[in-house]
Amino acid sequence: MHFIRRCWNAVGGWLGRAPLTDDIERRNAPFVQLVLMYFGTIMPFNLVYYWFRVDRHYGVDPAMMLNIGTDIAVITAAWVGVWLIRRGRLRGALVLFLYTLITSLALSYTYTGLRNLVIDPTFPVLSLTLGGLVLGRRALWTIFGFLLFAMSLGALSDLVREYIKPGPSTYSPSWMPTTVMLYVIITVVLDRTILALRNSLDEATRRSQELALANQDLTREMAERERAQEKLIHAQKMEAVGRIASGLTHDFDNVLNVVLGFATRRDRLAAMGTGALVDAMAGIESAARRALSVSRQLLDFSRQEPSRPELFDAVAALHQVRPMLRQLFDGEVRVHYELAEEALRVRMDRGQFELMALNIAANARDVMPDGGTFTVSARPSSDGAALELSFADTGFGMPDDVRAKVFEPFYTTKPAGHGTGLGLAVVRDLVHAAKGSISAESAPLQGTVFFIRLPLADAAAPAEALAGEEIADAARGQ
Repeated sequence: MHFIRRCWNAVGGWLGRAPLTDDIERRNAPFVQLVLMYFGTIMPFNLVYYWFRVDRHYGVDPAMMLNIGTDIAVITAAWVGVWLIRRGRLRGALVLFLYTLITSLALSYTYTGLRNLVIDPTFPVLSLTLGGLVLGRRALWTIFGFLLFAMSLGALSDLVREYIKPGPSTYSPSWMPTTVMLYVIITVVLDRTILALRNSLDEATRRSQELALANQDLTREMAERERAQEKLIHAQKMEAVGRIASGLTHDFDNVLNVVLGFATRRDRLAAMGTGALVDAMAGIESAARRALSVSRQLLDFSRQEPSRPELFDAVAALHQVRPMLRQLFDGEVRVHYELAEEALRVRMDRGQFELMALNIAANARDVMPDGGTFTVSARPSSDGAALELSFADTGFGMPDDVRAKVFEPFYTTKPAGHGTGLGLAVVRDLVHAAKGSISAESAPLQGTVFFIRLPLADAAAPAEALAGEEIADAARGQ
């Protein structure tokens, strides 16, 4: 059985590999090839049988020669049809075979007549079925018309013979009306069936096209939403940069004061010798490097780029963003870090991770106008599968009704012109995009804590995750 199944699968695979572009023709090709191969194989055996078993007893007459000739024509048309299908011309193959088949029937009916002929419905019914199901309704009714024409030729042949050589009585075959009615019924049933199938196929095609158009619209809307999301994130970055700018002004003032201080003491330093000048230049270089580091970090953060998830150490990223966090708050606010010692690697866009921390810090600044403490915490979860972040402030806090809406877009309790209500909504979207979760706990006059949970990357991190280890160590040393 296994061998038979393998052989059948091999034959079926070969029959299905005809180079046809139309889906319906490709589905019909295996069955049509089997039908043509059947007639191309069985009919030669019939020819041999009649030649050796029948013709030797009754001799060879013109009717027998006509039968042999039409059989050879059908056999040839069958194998030529298979050859055409293997070259991607199924309709041409089937038209050739059916034309040959009906022409053979017409010749046989014309020569023999219908008087003494026993009608075999195999070829007519096969012609109607193949033509209708594969070639369509027009071909079905065309074949039906040719069959009636062939039978009419047979009846006309009988009338001519009766006229030339009258017999004792006129004979009309009693089966002819029944046969014609049978062909009519078969043709009508096939026509209705084909019409229903075509309508179903057209409906399915129409729905498929509608789904394709809907999918294109959805894809376009998703692309538009992604572009809008990127623009919103960039706008949030620029808003954060604006908030940081005032704090950076103090840093740059300090840098310039250091440089100016060394410059105003240049004469005294020159009198003190080369060593003093070298120390002064080292101080200037250190101050300039600090200013350059802050400006570069700010430029990198504000750059508008598409989201690029990467594997990085969240603890190192929080250390690096600490100077910018510090600039968001007034001097009365203390920024406190409680970070794990080990590396906690997550996969998301690093700029978006920093934006997430800055947006929460910006909200904390607004609720602590008179000072307070902003605490950033990062530690692994108890099961080691996630990073648990918390951002806590000692500000006004929120009642339950405000806390329930805090992540809704455009919801804000700030006065007009002091907030868009998008900061925390963006944070929620960024966390969800990283397959994480976010929640808030708060009460009036008791401060607010935002809890974020992000999945940790595998312990065996790829090489790209190790690229920032030196930066992480340097960040922890700040």
